[in-house]
This record gives sequence, C-alpha cells and structure tokens, in this order.
Amino acid sequence: MDKRSLDIAYFLSFCIEQYKAAKHLSGAEVVETFSQYGVLEYLEEHFEPLHTQSRQWLMEDIEEYIKVRKGEAA
Repeated sequence: MDKRSLDIAYFLSFCIEQYKAAKHLSGAEVVETFSQYGVLEYLEEHFEPLHTQSRQWLMEDIEEYIKVRKGEAA
C-alpha cells in the first residue's frame, strides 16, 4: 500500500471513530450509514482538502452531506 492510500485509510478510520463517538453509535452502525449515503467515497474523493480540517468541522460536514443525500433541507 502506498503512502497516500495509507493516509486515506487512516483518515477514513479517524472519521468513522469520531462520528461513532459524536453520535453514540456502534462501528457497524456508522459503517452502515456511511455506506448507505456514500460518505466514505465522498471522504476519499475529497481527501486533500478534508484531511486538513478540524474534527468538529469534519463532523458537521459529514452530517450536512448525509442530510443532503437524504433530501432533507439543509
């Protein structure tokens, strides 16, 4: 695995763990939610700008992304 792929894997893991803690969910629940709404693909595709953001900003961005994907008003 090259360095960039490893960095992305660590970042995705970080986001899953942080979202799990913020929402009081199990890891399986987070993975199911992220899979349902394409969150992991979004995070990987936009890794470069996203990995430089704060934990709080990332959690808000993920929440906003899920709301948009659900079709909820932002």
